[in-house]
Order: sequence, then C-alpha cells, then structure tokens
Amino acid sequence: MRSENNPAGQKRSFIEEARRAQIVAAAIDTIAEVGYPNASLARIAEEAGVSKGVISYHFAGKDELMDQLVTGVYTEIAESVVPRLLAQDNAADMLRAHVRGVAAYALEHRSRMAALAQIFIHALRPDGSPRYGAGESEPLYESLEGLYREGQRSGEFRDFDVRAMAVTQQSATDGMFEYWRVHPDHDLMAHAAELGEQLVRATRAD
Repeated sequence: MRSENNPAGQKRSFIEEARRAQIVAAAIDTIAEVGYPNASLARIAEEAGVSKGVISYHFAGKDELMDQLVTGVYTEIAESVVPRLLAQDNAADMLRAHVRGVAAYALEHRSRMAALAQIFIHALRPDGSPRYGAGESEPLYESLEGLYREGQRSGEFRDFDVRAMAVTQQSATDGMFEYWRVHPDHDLMAHAAELGEQLVRATRAD
C-alpha cells in the first residue's frame, strides 16, 4: 500500500497528486450516488476508471481515502469562506458572511455535501463510535472562537464563553445542512441569512 510508504519529507509528484485527486473525486461521486455503505473501493475504482490496485497504491484503505476526502472538502470550504470574511468591515458582518459563505459553497457543491453527510452518518471506528464525531471538530471550533474574540475585542460582541458559542453555531449549521439534505427544495440561503442574524443578535453587545 503506497500511501503509508511515502517517507517523511518526500513530496509526491504532480502525477501522483493528480491521481489521488481523481480517486477522491470518484469517491465523492460514488458516495453521493449510492451511499457510504455501498461505496466499496471496487466501485470507487470503477467510477474513477482505474483498478482497485491503483487505489491501494495511493491510499492505505477506505478510511484513509475518507480522511483525505473530508480534509479536502473542508479545505475548499475554508478557501471559499475566508475571502468573504476579509471583505467585511466589522465582526457582525463577518459572522453573517461566514454562515452565508458555507451555505453558498454547499449550493455549488451538492455532491460534496451529500458525500460528507453519508460519511458522517455511516463511517465508524472499530469500537463502533463515529469516525468523524465532535472530537474531530476542534479546528472548526477554534476558527469560530477567533471570530468571536475579534468581535469582543472591538466591543461589538458582549462577553460570553466563545467555546460554547462556537459549538452552538456549528451545531446549528450542521442542523441546517441536515434539514436541507432531507428537504432539498428548502431555501438554504434564506435559512443561512436567518441563522446569521440570530447569531449576531445573540452575541452583540447590549
């Protein structure tokens, strides 16, 4: 299995990175279409137009492939949202832009969001616990805490526990996406705008 054999410090070639990206894209499409339980490596390989052995060459197994998929999507979301935040003049507008930004990304990348939902629901650790539970959300909480602290420093936000608010926002965002997944005709951007306003009202200084 190639992935675990990549010695520390060695960079993958352009061709290797392109092949890994191709496999991840095929995994997204396969999971979005047939669900995580039915997305075997063989089926993903068929979608990618490669042999199962090619996947095993680049990834140690399905778990590592899923880790790469999840990391890649979250990186894309961050790269999409951050410029929206930097374009704002105050913390309240940054908070609104954050919620609307992740919703806008979801609308543009439905298959990615569908794949994530399947992975979060069905991917389990050997002990049966979720592979992507709250323990893996630390980077999300930390980024939201930074936004809240900035608002507190500027005097726009009241004094509150930033971790509690970060967990609340992320839970509300997850709930928004889950409702949208079940009700695909739901107005996601309107929901995001309302959620953003609720968060601003909950955090603004009296």
